[in-house]
Order: sequence, then C-alpha cells, then structure tokens
Amino acid sequence: MTMTRREMCFLVPAAALSTAAAPLAEAGDQDASLPSAGFPFETLPVKAAPSGAQTRAIFKGKLATGESIETHATTLPPGAMPHAPHRHVHSEMFCMREGTLELTVNGKTYALGPGSVGFVRSNDEHGVKNVGTTPANYFVVAVGPGAS
Repeated sequence: MTMTRREMCFLVPAAALSTAAAPLAEAGDQDASLPSAGFPFETLPVKAAPSGAQTRAIFKGKLATGESIETHATTLPPGAMPHAPHRHVHSEMFCMREGTLELTVNGKTYALGPGSVGFVRSNDEHGVKNVGTTPANYFVVAVGPGAS
C-alpha cells in the first residue's frame, strides 16, 4: 500500500494527538503514589533503638513523579549515634528541630543546630552524633532508590 504526501499529512496531526494523550492516560498512575495528608507528631508510633534513639516513621512510598521517598523523626540522646557511618543509594536531608547534631560526610564534619539542614548525596559515607547536652530532635527525608 502506497500513500500520497497528502494522505501522510492527514496522519501527522492524528499521531501528534495520540502522543499528547499519553500523559493523560498516565495521570491515573498518581493513584498509586502517596496521598496528600497531615501527620501529627503525637500520633506517630515510637520505635526505640539500642542506641537510645527513638524514631517515628512518618511516611514511605512513591511520589506522583515517580521518586521513592521516606521520612521519619528521630530523638537522639546526648552522646549517642543512631548507627555507624554508612552509605546508600538514596540521598538524605537532615532537618534540625532542637539540640546539636554533628553530621560527618566523607570525613568532613558539620555542626547542625536548631533550624539547620544537612544534606547527604547518594553514596556519600555519612554518620550523625548528638554532640550536645540535650536530646537532638530532627527529621530525615530520604529520596531516591531504596528510600521506600
């Protein structure tokens, strides 16, 4: 079967329309993503760790744009570390609420106090320690592969 140029020109707009409609069909995928919600701190279940840290899982799943995300709140006693320095594929952001946290990334140390934010890029070795005299309260937001 052969087509004339004129017939081919009629097909181009139809092909463009079917391609433009594809993102609309994918909009239903958003249903599998995390829903919008509020997470009152006092309702989050507490999990105690051997280090004395207390963690509260907030949420874990996929964003509507496809990225994996996980976030939790931690209360770390003075002098404690939640675990040994480590690395992983996802990136992490530490958002300080109270206390003093020492964030070490690839051997470089950062002091984080209330309102401070620390960021750890994928695969960078990192660890945290409460170097203050009061509990350190902070949130961790993990984004990327392995975060959910």
